[in-house]
Amino acid sequence: MKDDLSPVKIEFVNFGVSYRSEKAGSPPLSALENVALKVYDKRILSVIGPSRSGKTSLLRSINRLNDLHASFEHSGEIFIDGAPVYGGADTDVTELRRKAGMVFARPVVLPLSIYENIAYGPRLMGRSSKSELDATVETALKDAYLWEEVKDRLGSPAAALSGGQRQRLCIARVLGMRSGIIMLDEPTSALDPVSTAKIEETLTALKNKYCVILVTNNVKQAARVGDETAFFLMGKLIEYGDTAKIFTTPRDERTENYITGRFG
Repeated sequence: MKDDLSPVKIEFVNFGVSYRSEKAGSPPLSALENVALKVYDKRILSVIGPSRSGKTSLLRSINRLNDLHASFEHSGEIFIDGAPVYGGADTDVTELRRKAGMVFARPVVLPLSIYENIAYGPRLMGRSSKSELDATVETALKDAYLWEEVKDRLGSPAAALSGGQRQRLCIARVLGMRSGIIMLDEPTSALDPVSTAKIEETLTALKNKYCVILVTNNVKQAARVGDETAFFLMGKLIEYGDTAKIFTTPRDERTENYITGRFG
């Protein structure tokens, strides 16, 4: 299922997520239940499942974006490089979010230049040298397969880019923060097929350096780019394994029904 040279980057141990109900006396809403899952470095994990299956809650738990919800509760633990995400009293959440960057479905760029969209974060983190920032911007744009398209107009407004280019800029912005984990929540849902193909090409190249987790409702996309695939249904991890095996010989009937379009 995985290359022996790919170490475990993230591990979920009996991890659960629920949200307290606003109605007095009502039970909490369960989003994830007892998830046990290993995510490997320099691989792409495709996460699939119908709406409300817990996919986004899974992503947002890794870098604790769920903490922003006052009703959020969790059980179990997540480990990144062996360190607990929730159990460590000295966990630096800001640093955690730098290490595990998120790319959302709708590409939102800062109202700044292409250059500043990437340089802004590193500058806040203390990287102020012009030469260092220049190198960071160039490397991030190259890794996001965007450099050749924008290298002569880095001072232009990022808002002038196409939708697909803006999404790759969002990926470059994560890379500029030197994140080791790239999490993408439906990154191509609003893009045309040509832009979607470019994003998929970018992700396939990025796995040579990063741990990539892709949440997608497009099962064909999951099959194309994922090394491993995890199928979630109603907050439970139903099946996990080598992508080729899951899409050709799934072990669980529910997995087969979902990937063949019988529900979802």
